[in-house]
Amino acid sequence: MNEASERRLLDPEAHLLVVEDDGEMRQLVARLLREAGYRVSLARDGREMWEVMESPAGEPDLVLLDVMLPGSSGLDLLRKLRERGRIPVMMLTARGEEMDRVLGLELGADDYVAKPFAPRELVARIRAVLRRAAPAEAERDPRSRHLTFAGWVLDAARRELTSPDGAVVDLSGAEYDLLLAFLEHPGRVLSREQLLEVAKRRVGVDPFDRTVDVQVSRLRRKIEPEEDSPSLIKTVRGAGYVFVAEVARA
Repeated sequence: MNEASERRLLDPEAHLLVVEDDGEMRQLVARLLREAGYRVSLARDGREMWEVMESPAGEPDLVLLDVMLPGSSGLDLLRKLRERGRIPVMMLTARGEEMDRVLGLELGADDYVAKPFAPRELVARIRAVLRRAAPAEAERDPRSRHLTFAGWVLDAARRELTSPDGAVVDLSGAEYDLLLAFLEHPGRVLSREQLLEVAKRRVGVDPFDRTVDVQVSRLRRKIEPEEDSPSLIKTVRGAGYVFVAEVARA
């Protein structure tokens, strides 16, 4: 099977929405993604983005969202998309400063790519985000679909986390992968490099980048919501993180 056939098998007819106000960049990205086998819709701003989102064709499988847009900024649109649901969002911007990246991730972006970018890297990251958004074959195995810890239940087949009081807790794609990595390696210290790898984050990112720390912090706020909640993820100074709760499969 050649690379193009493999790509179509992994991401069958995935529909991507590119929100970019720069016409030349918008067409460049659209051509690149179409050559990679994706169906692509285009928008110049938030108004056009919502028109695509609410069109008869339905929501896209992923939104590629520029930060600097006329009217509502990409970060403002990201907030509204997160209020609407869990559609995967990748931020695309010429601003590569760490704080911009951290803010986008804090707001729930699934990944963050700075311009200029390598075409193969952009496609690879899109494929990774789409894979995270769909259950893996192993997660469909009914013998191992539920992972329990401290009263919590993670349904791997449905990618759904339920709290001890029965409430469903929303997780971003990155948060889900990070939690699954911890649950599959309880009691083991995982370095930032390992977390970047097992949680399918970006290849080649500096292990001292704050991306992992931001995602761990967000995950902690969701599974340790109260000040007196038991610590489930502990920081090991100079080494990484360890998930300390007992994990069982049901």
